[in-house]
Amino acid sequence: MPFLPSLPAESSLLAVLARSPAAGAALLDFHEAVMRADSPLSPAERELIAAYVSGLNACRYCHGVHEATALAFGLSPELLDALLNDFDSAPLDLRLKPVLRYVRKLTLEPARMKQGDADAIVESGWSEQAVLDAAAVCGLFNLMNRLVQGAGIEAAPDYMAMAGRRLREGGYAALKELLPGSHKRGAEGQEVA
Repeated sequence: MPFLPSLPAESSLLAVLARSPAAGAALLDFHEAVMRADSPLSPAERELIAAYVSGLNACRYCHGVHEATALAFGLSPELLDALLNDFDSAPLDLRLKPVLRYVRKLTLEPARMKQGDADAIVESGWSEQAVLDAAAVCGLFNLMNRLVQGAGIEAAPDYMAMAGRRLREGGYAALKELLPGSHKRGAEGQEVA
């Protein structure tokens, strides 16, 4: 149940973004740039980072949506649970481990970031752009987790799979069409993100 009485009981993130359509549209544009523009990190890897950061923050809504999106991109269902439960034994490409260590520390202990955290990513074969892109995804989802948790937004498991497919197929730019002023709506007129 959302914390704001004026929001419907089954509100999605789009209901929150709709409160300020210009800001909501700009935020979705930023999502599209961070999550889908050219990057050394694939869209699937960026969705994995989004889900991992959201899981670290115990944001069930964002974790569920981005886990479903990562799965829609073909990532293993066991991977995210393993990352959150026992990082060191998670069945993860070794090249991604320093990236996920970096976003974990940036999420949980940002004031303790050191040169070596970024160096570990570059030393594992990634470019400096990958470091910046990982930081951008991490920062974006720390923001989104706070927005969702602060508004009390939750969703049912079947919503997660639908949202994951939508993000896989249309990216974040397509979500702007669901904001006020657009005549497009999801199934049964429901706003979904």
